[in-house]
Amino acid sequence: MNRLMTEYYPTFAHYQSLRDQMLELLTDADLNYQPSAANATLGTLCREIGETQYGYIESFKAWQHDFSYHNPEPMLTQHIATLKEWYAKLDSDLHAVIEALSDDDLTKTIDRGGWSLPVTAQLDVYKEALLIFYGKADVYLKMLGKPLTEQWREWIA
Repeated sequence: MNRLMTEYYPTFAHYQSLRDQMLELLTDADLNYQPSAANATLGTLCREIGETQYGYIESFKAWQHDFSYHNPEPMLTQHIATLKEWYAKLDSDLHAVIEALSDDDLTKTIDRGGWSLPVTAQLDVYKEALLIFYGKADVYLKMLGKPLTEQWREWIA
């Protein structure tokens, strides 16, 4: 097991768990919530963070980040159960790809389209993407009147 898995990933997993906590608060109908015409629905926002995670997973395999992936599955924006299944697969895939890296791999960089980041920094940037998503989702949750978990209130709200 590489040092990233032992030193970093256990804490990182807590950031991912916030997404699951959020899904436990929501109904399928909540995914259709759209604060205004200028905003995406909550379901679209949830699909987009999954697409983002997919891009990061692939970047750890190809050593290049491709930002073009879009999941065409319409159920991802409409059904909590579908999102939960997809997120679980993405989380498992991310764990597996990070676990498969050697300590030597951790010294490599990932091309992000003209500039590169070390593997650890790439995972940090994904964590920041999660935090941005949570900040956006927090507005939706509050507008929907959802009771926030203690971890969500302490880390995000």
